[in-house]
Amino acid sequence: MSDIEKEGSAVHQETVTNNIKEPQTVIQPDIEKKKNGAIKQHILDWKHSIFRKPDKPVNMWHLLTNLNNKQRITFTAAFLGWMLDAFDFFSVSLTTTYIAEDFGVPVSDVTSAITTTLMLRPIGALVFGALADRYGRRWPLMIDIVLFSIINMASGFAPNLQTFIGLRAVFGICMGGEWGLGASLALESLPIEARGLFSGIFQEGYACGYLLATLINYAIQSRGGSWRILFWVGAAFALLAVVIRFWVPESESFKETQKARKMLNRSVWKEALLAVKKHWLRLIYMIIFAAFFNFFSHGSQDLYPTFLTTQLGYSEEEKTVTSVIYNIGAIVGGILFGYLSNYLGRRFVVVICSIGAGAFIALWAFGPSIQSLQFGSFMMQFFVQGGWGVVPAYLNEISPPGFRGLMPGLAYQLGNLVSAASSQIEATIGERYPLRNEDGSLKLNSKGQPIADYALTQAIFMGCVCGCLLITALCGKEEINKDFMEHLVEDENSPNTVGIAEIQDDQMEQATGSQSEKREITHNEEPLKAEGDSDSVSKRD
Repeated sequence: MSDIEKEGSAVHQETVTNNIKEPQTVIQPDIEKKKNGAIKQHILDWKHSIFRKPDKPVNMWHLLTNLNNKQRITFTAAFLGWMLDAFDFFSVSLTTTYIAEDFGVPVSDVTSAITTTLMLRPIGALVFGALADRYGRRWPLMIDIVLFSIINMASGFAPNLQTFIGLRAVFGICMGGEWGLGASLALESLPIEARGLFSGIFQEGYACGYLLATLINYAIQSRGGSWRILFWVGAAFALLAVVIRFWVPESESFKETQKARKMLNRSVWKEALLAVKKHWLRLIYMIIFAAFFNFFSHGSQDLYPTFLTTQLGYSEEEKTVTSVIYNIGAIVGGILFGYLSNYLGRRFVVVICSIGAGAFIALWAFGPSIQSLQFGSFMMQFFVQGGWGVVPAYLNEISPPGFRGLMPGLAYQLGNLVSAASSQIEATIGERYPLRNEDGSLKLNSKGQPIADYALTQAIFMGCVCGCLLITALCGKEEINKDFMEHLVEDENSPNTVGIAEIQDDQMEQATGSQSEKREITHNEEPLKAEGDSDSVSKRD
């Protein structure tokens, strides 16, 4: 090969090499730019899902007074049911010592009734929730409140501990159905702009029930009355709620959901399978979210009265006053943060409340005086129940659309099951590491028994819970102020949902189709009629 040919071949080879390499140097930066852009967009979406520029808030008084009679009755019935449910539940917590004395058993045996109630609540959520999504919210709620009022009254007549625990087990099933159905019925009937406020008010029915039970129990015990009276009073209150529920109409959202299922020719069971298939990860998240929230409340409430009396030596009156103070804080926090969540975002409010509760742990557990401890407990429950004020609205908004009767309540009660051991964990650790004097010896009470260090164990427990709840809230999904009427059932062939607009379009198409069929039948009948007329004329001829 000549030098000219070699040179030409080298030039050609270099040109080919350059042609191959050149696209790589152009394409690679484009890929990197797209990756970086996608990551930035994902971060921005995550940021906006947690915090967005607040809308101008609607006056709270306007939201409270702008409901129609149907909405007022529906919400009142749901609120009273949840409040009296809490009243009946705390009747055991407040009378544990007296029940143990009456039946001649240790206190720990009586507390097993509380554990049994908590463990069986998911069964009630599953049974009554499934009935609500199949047959409507109204009648399952009516049956539920009648059952738990009867069982609560029967608890006051229990002759022994075994009967008492059996009755509380059935009560747990009934109690499990109340929260989910009540929240769905109430929030589905209310205006979207009022959802956050009434979510907070509804949730604080729990604190109101606890507060009412505390005051009535104090009145009974101060006059030397029997623990059984508290259960009978609770049953009487619950029967009053039954009367109000006779006036509650069925949820419009449920009625439209039934129409949507009929339009798609889909059963409730097929809808359930579709919801699990499309949203299984979200369902798991809902349970984890509810579990940490239940740790949040049970970890700060269940052992606190025991801590006040056994470690701090508070009298019954001082304990009652402190309980009233922190329950007032819970009610104020739940309503206020529920209202603010409509404008700041549900998860952003949970983040604020997690941080706020963590900031007051020291004063709540180690306050140097009774006044400072009461202030710390007020602020702790202000933030704990402030976060809880968001939960009914948030769980209903992120639930699969066809199962708002089932999923919020089931997630809540499964979370309750996970957190049922909160007080037992705190008590066990506190008793294992009791208080000590400066010389290292154990601090003893008047009976010569070691005093458990509940303050430190509660503080460590709540610190961990606040951190876990904060992380859980940051990782979640936001569908704030979702219109339930526009999200009735899942669309099997797309990520969208079927709403009332699609139902109306389908009804119009059916009406148009039926009119066309009528015109076609009429058009086909006219020649036959004409032919019949000609035959009759020929016969006359």
